[in-house]
Amino acid sequence: MRNSTQRRWIWTAAVATLCLSIVIPAAAHNGPPFPIVENRRVGPFIIALWTHPDLGTGTFFVIVDPAPGVSIPRDLKVKVAVQPETGRLPEAIYDMWRDRVRDHVQFDNTKVEFDRQEYWRVRLVLESSVGGGEVLSRVEPTPTGLGKWDLLLYAFPFAFVIFMWFRGMSRRRKAMRKYLKNSMASASSGRANRVAAGATDQGPRTSCHSFLDSSR
Repeated sequence: MRNSTQRRWIWTAAVATLCLSIVIPAAAHNGPPFPIVENRRVGPFIIALWTHPDLGTGTFFVIVDPAPGVSIPRDLKVKVAVQPETGRLPEAIYDMWRDRVRDHVQFDNTKVEFDRQEYWRVRLVLESSVGGGEVLSRVEPTPTGLGKWDLLLYAFPFAFVIFMWFRGMSRRRKAMRKYLKNSMASASSGRANRVAAGATDQGPRTSCHSFLDSSR
């Protein structure tokens, strides 16, 4: 019964560990980039803006498709500008460079600076000889690693499994010592009973021999 209960607790802790290993990194944006603007028309272009907003240095990707009847010119320039929504810093503008991909047009910048975890205003600007425009969004940068409380929460299931293992081993050792103690006590009692039984059997025989000797 105890072993079954311990197994259930261990399986519960293992499932909790798996869930935390999935949820916590996702909350910290340690996965792939995610879109903050999708299928938005900006001038003669249709764009999608993706980001990986790590605290310190963030990354932005822009995928550009032409609107119907328009082709993407070679002189297309893309910039991304970020500023804290509180206005404590001036807007910082970053040029984006064209990525060398073949199946679509993409612009990147992997050096956008975020110095504090708060909401930032994001402004994307497109300029070209056939037209341009801008689009606004927002993002909250997050630490690349886990905070101390997240680490404690993440480590709790492991500590619980170790605790349950040591607890089970301690109970097994106690049960084994009790079993050995009872076995030794039973063995000692059995030997004492056999000795007592032997003495009892020898008593009448001695009396009988004494009676026969006296009769002679």
